[in-house]
Amino acid sequence: MSFSEVLALAFVAFIAIGQPSFAQSQSTPMPANAQPKSYGEGWQCDRGYRRDGDDCIAIIIPENAYATNRTYGAGWECLHGFQEINGATCLEVVVPDGGYLDPSGQSWSCLRGYTIVGSFCLEVDLPSNAYLAGRGHSTAWLCDRGYEVEGDRCVAIAVPENAFLNGSGYGQPWTCERGYFEREDTCEAVVVPENAYFDDTSYGTGWKCNRGFAASDDGCTVIDLPDNAHLDRSGNGWECHRNFQRSQGRCILND
Repeated sequence: MSFSEVLALAFVAFIAIGQPSFAQSQSTPMPANAQPKSYGEGWQCDRGYRRDGDDCIAIIIPENAYATNRTYGAGWECLHGFQEINGATCLEVVVPDGGYLDPSGQSWSCLRGYTIVGSFCLEVDLPSNAYLAGRGHSTAWLCDRGYEVEGDRCVAIAVPENAFLNGSGYGQPWTCERGYFEREDTCEAVVVPENAYFDDTSYGTGWKCNRGFAASDDGCTVIDLPDNAHLDRSGNGWECHRNFQRSQGRCILND
């Protein structure tokens, strides 16, 4: 074989190797019920179809549903007012009397003044001296101010003399007025002894001794300061000056 023939064969082989095959250049044909992608290369199935290999298979959409055109999930959802049952059908949401369809369109709730009992909305039986409660409460109604729950009724709160309603949601519903303290469901007047003043703290005797006096039995006695002593911060006791220590009612110089 001559040199020119060898050169010709090498050129043909080079062309054959460098030329892409027909199979490589040929793209997958677009199947029926498909359309080119709006961006990028390739194709996508029409609405109501889902890709299965190189084909677009129709999605079986039940009655009262619509195609979502999503690549995940069932490919359909129920219309507003219908609820998916077992992933196969869409049944109408039956709203009972006294109820309304939720904004989701998948369920219902009872109107104000009604309470859910099974599949029904029953009207709240509101007792006297009561009002409808908001959604955040565990009960359907609450008693008016001045009344408290007793079974299925609202009964008047017995407020003793010299007391007032406090509006508390727990504990005693009334509080004694200033100058009185609670004792066995009554409000007794605070007796302020001589050299004392009324104290409205929620605990204690209801009074405190003036500065320079100390509580003793039911009264206030003057504080007899020993030498080298002074009234403490409360004013109702004493302590030794610095460099002195308390011992047997006196202030002794530290050694």
